[in-house]
Amino acid sequence: MHLFTLLPRRPRFLFAVLLLACTGAQAQFRSPALGDGPWEIQTFQAKFRLELVARGIEHPWSVAFLPGGEMLVTERAGRLRRIRDGRLDPEQVAGMPPVHAKALLGFMEVLPHPDFADNRVVYLTYHKLVTAEPETVAFVLAQAHYADGKLSDVKELLVTDTWDGAGGAAARLAFGTDGKLYMGIGATRDASAQNPASLRGKILRLNDDGTVPQDNPFIGKQGFRPEIFTLGHRNPAGLAVNPNTGEMWASEYGPNGGDEINIIRAGNNYGWPEVSFGRDYPGPFISPVPYKEGMEMPISSFIPGISPSGLGFYTGTDFPTWTTSAFVGANRVGQIPGTGHMVRVFYDDKGNERSREDLLEEIGQRVRDIRMGPDGFMYVLTEEQDGALLVIKPAQ
Repeated sequence: MHLFTLLPRRPRFLFAVLLLACTGAQAQFRSPALGDGPWEIQTFQAKFRLELVARGIEHPWSVAFLPGGEMLVTERAGRLRRIRDGRLDPEQVAGMPPVHAKALLGFMEVLPHPDFADNRVVYLTYHKLVTAEPETVAFVLAQAHYADGKLSDVKELLVTDTWDGAGGAAARLAFGTDGKLYMGIGATRDASAQNPASLRGKILRLNDDGTVPQDNPFIGKQGFRPEIFTLGHRNPAGLAVNPNTGEMWASEYGPNGGDEINIIRAGNNYGWPEVSFGRDYPGPFISPVPYKEGMEMPISSFIPGISPSGLGFYTGTDFPTWTTSAFVGANRVGQIPGTGHMVRVFYDDKGNERSREDLLEEIGQRVRDIRMGPDGFMYVLTEEQDGALLVIKPAQ
């Protein structure tokens, strides 16, 4: 076991800071190697067993469950992988469209249609190179048919306005309780999030064929793209329905601190870049106050930041104290590498945050996605070069 994982969280954080001070570069510090497990983990309210499902997934971003037990996993470099019978297929899924993979750009989401068993439809989000000189890219939402390890009939449903590819790379999908497809799109370094003519920095609401629902909040409003459901988002990297309320929730990267969890409600403006609890990377606060009339406050914020990615809710029966909590992935705490984990945020029945608990610190991995499986267990996808799919089960 890596020495780093033996340290409690606070000493581990200070150890990482000291190591960075000695090396002078974040690039010289990496997450510890993941063992083979299993791990027995005692938390504040539960003891659980963490098991390894599959590993060797290069910088995965999203996992999806299909009927019959097959799983699909995206790799940022543009590959779609499948897990069958508890084993990662060495062959990638055929038929993937071209993906522009550079830095944090690449292949993001795979999401099955709610009626996948009948129509075999999946949705993909990824980045596309639009022009080479100067380099400009766009987000793409595509639809395809999937069967027997192959994609077919791939078609683009939506392509966003272009930008230079710096920052704001997240592109999440989720189906709402209304049957509509929601898509979160990032925009970090310019004013696109407040520009109603841009799709960046927004959460969109679409029909399952990519067309615009006629009850979207900005339909017919001059200057607004009709796909927009909410605006003022920096980089929504997690998107999920809260099963207790039926509302869509999103986890969102702030700048240097000021990460957020938001409840997504039609027509709301969530403030970026006009207001934020975070600081710009050189040090100054983004805004003198974190609130402005007409803009929504987050239901939870994170200072120091945790670089949140992936958002899930527990719907199993093994851990009843978890059923009113949100689970959010953490890539690092306070910009310090090697501090990845998962956070459980507990809310009361009125939606007020009451407590937080850091989980999976024992393995020291960055967490990219969190999903409930059809078997009633929670699955966790790590964001590493040797990424892994893990599952949380009751302790034996």
